[in-house]
Amino acid sequence: MGKPPPITNRVRELREEHGQMSQSALAKEIGVTRQTVIAIEQGRYSPSLESAFKISRVFGVGIEDVFGWVG
Repeated sequence: MGKPPPITNRVRELREEHGQMSQSALAKEIGVTRQTVIAIEQGRYSPSLESAFKISRVFGVGIEDVFGWVG
């Protein structure tokens, strides 16, 4: 297993703040699989720039409010 990406995120927290949105619902909104959302939330996968922007728009926040850089 490789080193996790140096990107942190608040995806799970934001889902919970937005009416307990399911991982499946978020995945459908941004055009990825539920497994991809799970991997993003767990920090095992860094989303594409397009997906990152889509996630921020779903929650109505800036991309910096969803993702952070640790590296």
